[in-house]
Amino acid sequence: MTPETNFAENDGVSIAYQVFGDGPGDLVFIHGIFSNLDILWEEPRVARFLLGLGRLARVILIDRRGTGLSDRVTPPTFEVNIDDIRAVMDAASSSKACLVGYSEGACICALFAATHPEQVGSLITIGGYAKWAKSEDFPYGTELKEIEQWFGTVEQQWGTPLSIEFTSPTLVNDEQYRHWLSKFFRSSASKSDALALFRTSLGMDLRAVLPVISVPTLVLQSSRDLTTPVESGRDFARRIPGSELVEIDSDDHSPWASCSGAILHEIERFLGEASGTQVIDRVLVTVLFTDIVDSTKLASELGDLRWSDLLENHHKKIRHELEIFHGHEVKTTGDGFHATFDGPARAIQCAKAIRNSTRQLGLNLRIGVHTGECEIREGSLEGVAIHMAARVSGMAAAGDILVSRTVKDLVAGSGIEFQDLGTHSLKGIPDKHKIYKVRSA
Repeated sequence: MTPETNFAENDGVSIAYQVFGDGPGDLVFIHGIFSNLDILWEEPRVARFLLGLGRLARVILIDRRGTGLSDRVTPPTFEVNIDDIRAVMDAASSSKACLVGYSEGACICALFAATHPEQVGSLITIGGYAKWAKSEDFPYGTELKEIEQWFGTVEQQWGTPLSIEFTSPTLVNDEQYRHWLSKFFRSSASKSDALALFRTSLGMDLRAVLPVISVPTLVLQSSRDLTTPVESGRDFARRIPGSELVEIDSDDHSPWASCSGAILHEIERFLGEASGTQVIDRVLVTVLFTDIVDSTKLASELGDLRWSDLLENHHKKIRHELEIFHGHEVKTTGDGFHATFDGPARAIQCAKAIRNSTRQLGLNLRIGVHTGECEIREGSLEGVAIHMAARVSGMAAAGDILVSRTVKDLVAGSGIEFQDLGTHSLKGIPDKHKIYKVRSA
């Protein structure tokens, strides 16, 4: 019987979720790009797989926004997906859970574990990948030409059992499954929304994120997977410190096809082994630095009293914007601010608001944003990511908002546009780094 569907609210958007199962602990399952909570249960193989999870834990099953029974809104960024998961966990009274993600859902779960490790008991990925498209520095992805051809196929054949030969090759001749898969796609998203969701996924790059994950992690990968090649899965596991890679003897990408029994067995084993208490010592954080341009000259021209009043108003403006965009003030640095966010898109939106509001005071700011690993020491954050953000800020001209490549990669699909400023050496920071200027947000 299909579990009851509930809805959690996040910023005015309804996110559909179901809760079922009687196993110990909570498990949040995140599907790939598409899902529909009602249609999932109509296919016996899927239902058996989900019920198998329900014997291991209390399962929280989610339709991501833009798909299925959740509100059909503009395709979300990965940052928004994370906010939605937190909203569902709150609504389901789950303070901590094992996150299980399949295909693109594995990517979202990995980003959640890096950003909010305090809410993640363990992480399990099925067919996960760090990056979809192949590039000079990433040989494990799919050629961009093939991806564009795939988009053309979606355009022409949406609502048919698309990609069955890649995701579930052992079921390619099963007419019942083909009929269900066609209905599943049609019920999950419209054709235009499907293409938008695919293109958002194409821009994702988690290579800088995966090394930050500190929770116990199991990476499950089918040995002959045609959707996520085994080398991509191995690369995914190598990037997560201490992760365990298990290669399943299977041709299927879908976890409920021929590999379902082996996957459930490995999940059960891992949950038993990963039940201990973990120490959270690092986290993925977006760091923002601001600085008033020519502040010394301006202070000299205004005099101490007027400069002090201007600084006070400057601080009020920035603190107001930080409150709106859920930023955390770390400290002020005389005429600048150091703040942190749990998502880069929100940090960029806040940076733009700060720039606009301080211009009303006649001030020009330079702002830098970087997302990276920070160590937690005695309640404070330390690490290269903080120095990196400060260096990026120092490169900015008056009115500029500059970001690192990691920030650009993580806001794929947000509509934020960038200008490539090339590769630069940053004082005290190893290697060279690509820097981008925010053109519009």
